[in-house]
Amino acid sequence: MTQISVGENEGIESALRRFKRKVLNAGIFSDIKRQRQFETPLEKRKRKAIARRRKRRMR
Repeated sequence: MTQISVGENEGIESALRRFKRKVLNAGIFSDIKRQRQFETPLEKRKRKAIARRRKRRMR
C-alpha cells in the first residue's frame, strides 16, 4: 500500500502530485489494468519477458 505523509505547511495539490508519482512508480495502475481484462498466454509471456529485461538492465 502506498502512503505519503502531508507536511504541516504543504498544500494538498503538492501532496496529491507526490502520491500520484508514487503510485505510478509502484506499478499499481498497470496491475489494475492487467487484472481488469483477459490476458492471452502470448501477451503474458511478452509482458514477463519485458519485465525480465527491465530487471536485468537495472542491476
